[in-house]
Amino acid sequence: MDMRILVVDDSSTMRRIIKNDLKELGFRNVITSEDGHSAWEIIQRDAIDLVLSDHKMPGMTGQELLILVRKHPDYKCLPFIMITAEAFRENVLQAIKLGVSNYVVKPFSAQQLHEKIKKVCGAVC
Repeated sequence: MDMRILVVDDSSTMRRIIKNDLKELGFRNVITSEDGHSAWEIIQRDAIDLVLSDHKMPGMTGQELLILVRKHPDYKCLPFIMITAEAFRENVLQAIKLGVSNYVVKPFSAQQLHEKIKKVCGAVC
């Protein structure tokens, strides 16, 4: 539960909800970012163990952030869970093709989020 989690969402309400869900699950080291550009700066500056990113954001989308993360040799294996309000098959398949670790569709419960985190990070989560 010591892992450093980065939550990226342009909605302050969603960032707060996800952060509260993570705290409820016992995760205390949560950082938030309002867009892909600032998230990328955080990833490069801090030791991040998991990224939870919204799919659709202005500026840099979650998909564009995922592309940057997967192309960089230092972060190519960083667990990355995409969060979306749209469960379109094409979006899911594209994210999988780009190397997303898992996918969560809004709305979701803290328990559903925990299951996704456990799948990408293993039993220590």
